[in-house]
Amino acid sequence: MQRAVRLVAILCAVASVGTVRGQVRAPSDPVALARLFDYDGKAPMDVQGQVVAERGGVTIHDITYASPVSGRVPAYLVVPTGPGPFAPILFGHWGEGVRTEFLGEAVRYARAGAVCLLPAYPWVRPAEWRRPVNRFDKPDEDRQTYIQAVVDLRRGIDVLFEQRGVDRTRLGYVGHSYGAQWGAILTAVDRRIKAAVLVAGVPDLDCVFMRDDPDIVAFRTSLPAGQLETYLKAQSVLSAVNYVSRSAPTPLLFQFSAFERNFERDAMERHYAAASQPKRVLWYDTGHEVLDAQAIADRGSFLATQLGLKVKPVS
Repeated sequence: MQRAVRLVAILCAVASVGTVRGQVRAPSDPVALARLFDYDGKAPMDVQGQVVAERGGVTIHDITYASPVSGRVPAYLVVPTGPGPFAPILFGHWGEGVRTEFLGEAVRYARAGAVCLLPAYPWVRPAEWRRPVNRFDKPDEDRQTYIQAVVDLRRGIDVLFEQRGVDRTRLGYVGHSYGAQWGAILTAVDRRIKAAVLVAGVPDLDCVFMRDDPDIVAFRTSLPAGQLETYLKAQSVLSAVNYVSRSAPTPLLFQFSAFERNFERDAMERHYAAASQPKRVLWYDTGHEVLDAQAIADRGSFLATQLGLKVKPVS
């Protein structure tokens, strides 16, 4: 049971299609769904922070900015020296991770000519701004927190676009697991994104909770009757598989693990199949974390091509 609960935090995929494996309930009104992530773009961003490191022509800022929903969003802002123009890149960490997950890659991309922002999700922020999730008895509150995570990422784009020397026509996105889920939504509802890398994402919660894995079965049976079904229904409007089909014309790179333990290969293949063109999928002999040097190199090559960066090969 503990492993099953941990899977929720790891994947943090806030989407479902009901209780029958493989059945996708498509949104009936895409415009209405997109409005879930609307926000006041004219509200003050109120960016605050300080420099925490300078090395190799790159400066790392530890900042916060005002969330359009509630509280403030902690983030790292990684900035190269020089006048630009720079490609902006937004990062989404995995569900059980924090904003440092892609920091090393962000420094690498900054040296190649990018300004990078790495925000933290609402459930890993300081206490005064934190909003918990995985509360199966409070599905509506969880859904609102997940929506805030996406809205705060959209606001992060605004923060990036205000940085000196940024070329707004070259915005990239990189997201892992939960971050891949949000990336699927972002590419459908925010046309500012010009290229996206989706790492180890799931199409919906069905592929997690309806598996025959003994821990998952035990977790399902441990909940009060009907609670899981109610929770999944409440999150179904956020099913990533239904958004990724509307990503065009944004190029997508999917990166999946050949030894994934948290969901089956057919779920990953279904996710990729649902995506709009242009798209590409790559597989790696690794686990859910996708800690593979080739995966890092492939992300760099994809972003270099799509965003006009001069990314050096991984050595």
